[in-house]
Amino acid sequence: QVRLQESGPGLVQPSRTLSLTCTVSGDSITTDYYYWSWLRQPPGKGLEWMGAKSYAGNTYYSPILESRISISRDTSKNQFTLHLTSVTPEDTAMYYCARVTVVGGADYWGQGTQVTVSS
Repeated sequence: QVRLQESGPGLVQPSRTLSLTCTVSGDSITTDYYYWSWLRQPPGKGLEWMGAKSYAGNTYYSPILESRISISRDTSKNQFTLHLTSVTPEDTAMYYCARVTVVGGADYWGQGTQVTVSS
């Protein structure tokens, strides 16, 4: 059974950097051909894909967030981490990590973690 678990602060001050880590069990983040992704859903809005780190270590970002986002990974811990700089209240959302298949569907999700940007 593949499991993903998000961790990180629930409250971030404006202009700071948000960092969330996704810990994966039941599969390796280097397994062909998966894309380990971050998504978010602001209150009252739809789900937004933010970016992904591939099994090979390549990184893909949403053009909307590209100037502020980075995704790293630690293969020894089987984790991947989201960094989002210069956050504003508009970054308040439920954040999810997910395993996305090569055909584009997410087959495993974390339970999500609420992040609020506020002073």
